[in-house]
Amino acid sequence: MVGLGLFSSETAIKSVSVSFRIPYFTQWGQSLLVCGSVPSLGSWNVRRGLQLSPVNEGSDLIWRGSIDVSSGFECEYSYYVVDDDKNVLRSEMGKKRKLLLPDSIQDGEIVEFHDLWQTGSDALPFTSAFKDVIFRNTSSLIVERPLGVLQNKLGLDDLVLVHFKICCPNIDEGTSVYVIGSPQKLGQWKTEGGLKLSYAGDSIWQADCVMGKEDFPIKYRYGKYDNAGHFAIEIGSNRELSVETLCNQARYVFLSDGMLREMPWRGSGMAIPMFSVRSEDDIGVGEFLDLKLLVDWAVASGFHLVQLLPINDTSVHKMWWDSYPYSSLSVFALHPLYLRIQALSENIPEEIKQEIVKAKETLDLKDVDYEATMSTKLSIAKKIFSLEKDLILKSSSFQEFFSENEEWLKPYAAFCFLRDFFDTSNHSQWGRFSHFSEEKLEKLVSEDSPHYSIICFHYYIQYHLHVQLSEAAEYARKKGVVLKGDLPIGVDRNSVDTWVYPNLFRMNTSTGAPPDYFDKNGQNWGFPTYNWEEMSKDNYGWWRGRLTQEELEKEGIWDFDRLSRPYIRQEFLQEKFGSSWTIIAALFLNECEKGHYEFKEDCNTEKKIASKLKECTGKSLLFGSEAELRLNLFDLLRNIVLIRDPEDACKFYPRFNLEDTTSFNDLDDHSKNVMRRLYYDYYFHRQENLWRQNALKTLPVLLNSSDMLSCGEDLGLIPSCVHPVMQELGLIGLRIQRMPNESDLEFGIPSQYGYMTVCAPSCHDCSTMRAWWEEDEERRRRFFKTVVGSNKLPPSKCIPEIAYFIIRQHVESPSMWAIFPLQDLLALKNEYTARPATEETINDPTNPKHYWRFRSHVTLEALLKDQELKTAIKDLVRGSGRAYPRDHEETLAASDQRNQSPALTSTKVQPNGGVSQKETIAVL
Repeated sequence: MVGLGLFSSETAIKSVSVSFRIPYFTQWGQSLLVCGSVPSLGSWNVRRGLQLSPVNEGSDLIWRGSIDVSSGFECEYSYYVVDDDKNVLRSEMGKKRKLLLPDSIQDGEIVEFHDLWQTGSDALPFTSAFKDVIFRNTSSLIVERPLGVLQNKLGLDDLVLVHFKICCPNIDEGTSVYVIGSPQKLGQWKTEGGLKLSYAGDSIWQADCVMGKEDFPIKYRYGKYDNAGHFAIEIGSNRELSVETLCNQARYVFLSDGMLREMPWRGSGMAIPMFSVRSEDDIGVGEFLDLKLLVDWAVASGFHLVQLLPINDTSVHKMWWDSYPYSSLSVFALHPLYLRIQALSENIPEEIKQEIVKAKETLDLKDVDYEATMSTKLSIAKKIFSLEKDLILKSSSFQEFFSENEEWLKPYAAFCFLRDFFDTSNHSQWGRFSHFSEEKLEKLVSEDSPHYSIICFHYYIQYHLHVQLSEAAEYARKKGVVLKGDLPIGVDRNSVDTWVYPNLFRMNTSTGAPPDYFDKNGQNWGFPTYNWEEMSKDNYGWWRGRLTQEELEKEGIWDFDRLSRPYIRQEFLQEKFGSSWTIIAALFLNECEKGHYEFKEDCNTEKKIASKLKECTGKSLLFGSEAELRLNLFDLLRNIVLIRDPEDACKFYPRFNLEDTTSFNDLDDHSKNVMRRLYYDYYFHRQENLWRQNALKTLPVLLNSSDMLSCGEDLGLIPSCVHPVMQELGLIGLRIQRMPNESDLEFGIPSQYGYMTVCAPSCHDCSTMRAWWEEDEERRRRFFKTVVGSNKLPPSKCIPEIAYFIIRQHVESPSMWAIFPLQDLLALKNEYTARPATEETINDPTNPKHYWRFRSHVTLEALLKDQELKTAIKDLVRGSGRAYPRDHEETLAASDQRNQSPALTSTKVQPNGGVSQKETIAVL
């Protein structure tokens, strides 16, 4: 047997012990591990990661583990919560951690890394909205000392070298970061003796110092010192490092102290759909380049954000139905509606210029004329394309755009061509092109194709849309304004995506919303549902939550047809349709037994009913409005208690709000009690853990795939796990005052909203603030009494004083963002309220065929000239303590202040966190 003594000290590899330490409270059956980019940490295979061991330290549960590495070792790593089989239950959010071991650390040393769990809120400052726009000044900072380089060397007699590291993304030019604390080397709580940190890049500040035994326990806090001589200490209690928290013989301690604790950043913004914007240059609808003017107005009004609705191409039907912005033709393509024709070329012929002038005059209407605007823009664009297509298509900028986007651009262009050729977006009617294949696609888009010029026209339009939107987005970024978009939850069933990726969708079902504030009957959006099993390939276990026939039979429930088919009695028909009930019954129903009816085969779905109803109305066979008849027939179709699974006839789902149906009310008491219990169990217990597990498993993947600031809509009836999961993942929720989350409140209380929220007085799916105020007198009185706090009779109109009160409530709330629809902001001034309030509503959720066509009656140019309105809004923002982008004059004033020679005001901070004496000393 070979002895280890054969290896001399010269040939042995230098070894340093790296110890990980993180406080985290787990539940029974859970543990922590660290996984990273090197084999000793599993090479990102969590099951091979380093298992940590728990240790109780006072009231904290600390997880520890160590590995031996060579000098100069570096890697990336993250912490994970796992079960006994090492299945991931929870993972950290944000960027991977970086470990860079300084070369100066000698063989045999123990290095301890003290970490804190990274939540979604910790990652927010690194989203593009903050990093690239609001906190963009940080990007100009120069790295003073990179990570992995120590300032000090540790002598043999020294106790420990402590490395301080803090993240501070919100920092002004000329500001420094310090750490002060109880040891003399940290100034003994005096700022002039504090330890100055060096910038290490990525918003990280660091410094190290050697501590002796007499320095422990170390109590400390971080702070910011600006060029005006102000020192701002972080909020919260003192941080602490004691000898007892160190593992045996550790002489190097690297503290990762998370975020510098400041008052939470709060901002405000305005919301308007792209199509609703009006400018002097647009043709019939708001255009991407109008965003530059909108950004100017936002800055002048103190807003850091402009929120839009989806801007994807929705040209499915090639008519006004396509005004619905959530039914996308492609999840990647932009809508040609928002193209500025004048910007397509610098050499537009005079006759085309005159055509553009005439189009602007013709389409300058009160509301959007979707069909006329689309046809006009595309017609003019084709003329310009024919003149300069070779110049553009051969340009380096187009070639770059095409190479970066051809994966979606080619199928999109081919789809648009086939849609127009077959005169339908229903790809099942495209003959041999019904089923997508790469081979067919390449033939369609090849340069040899007789249709190549048509294909290239769609490339050309998307290229210019990209250029124009990019120009507006870059302008907004430089002005410190975030453009907040909206990602549709689904796609149209006749879309590029369902054509190219049919396996990802269940075409026989459609998504929607349960009954809520917007619509007591719920909403059928018509989008195909996602095939999550196919997407994940590991079955998320959603099927486990269904009710089985066997389970129902054990409860004495046997008549499944009665519960899962529309329950229609003669008296229901008479009540809904009056004397016309017999005609309705003859056209749509069969009498299955005396006084009981069922839908005919050709009208047993909402789509079939709508189609047949349209046919009958066209033939004048029915009395009454088509919309009212459709709504009543849909009500009959929904009058069920259980929904039978389309893929397994022995599985069922309880209908949402089943107690509101006459089908339920006609059941015997035993059946009612059983269904109530199963309903409550299904919606509030059975699915709860499944929803939480799936959310923590799938959402981090989606969130980490992009650096966008993500918001989620959490209105209405939601599982109780939603808010905790959103908090953990850093998802910002939505709060609308008239739709409170609290079941015992009629009106939300903005002053009690949580920080991780966006608050707003209204949104695109409900009436504006003015319309809401005026549409219900009794509710208006209740609001005036409970919210305004007045027993007087409220004004019947939403006068500017009322608008000011409501907007001020929201802007002063703790919410991270307060966002106001433009219509609500215009209510601050009488001259902008002449238009009937009901005409300002963007969407009516109860109408599946609503025409989305609202246009602001005020041009952006006029708003920019209205100094009174801009000042009123900006004063509200400033007075609330919210951040606001500085305009040119404010930037110059701040620069002058920074250029003055300041004196540092020293603040002594008491060990308990209190602040005492102040004295003026020389500049550091």
